[in-house]
Amino acid sequence: YFLQAQGEAHAIREEVGEPNLKVQMDLYHAQIVEGDLSVKLRRWIGQVGHVQIASVPDRHEPDGGELSYPHLFGLLDELGYTGWVGCEYRPAEGLGWFAPYRRKG
Repeated sequence: YFLQAQGEAHAIREEVGEPNLKVQMDLYHAQIVEGDLSVKLRRWIGQVGHVQIASVPDRHEPDGGELSYPHLFGLLDELGYTGWVGCEYRPAEGLGWFAPYRRKG
């Protein structure tokens, strides 16, 4: 890929300087390449237009592996993120992991 790190994407966004230009933050790839996801979310959440998730390192449902998605989802709420969270993974079980986050009625 042309860009390898969140900082590179945000440097381009800053150089372009358009308020409607946002960055996709793929938490799977950000963890694999850089780590420190909580720090990166706190730094850039205002310029993130989409968050994408999968477990690390297996790229399956986000209910195992080295990332704590309950923590990261709580942080997204704390930071006021209101955008979409997309799932990109090779399903082993499906959406069972999602039950605690489903909005009621």
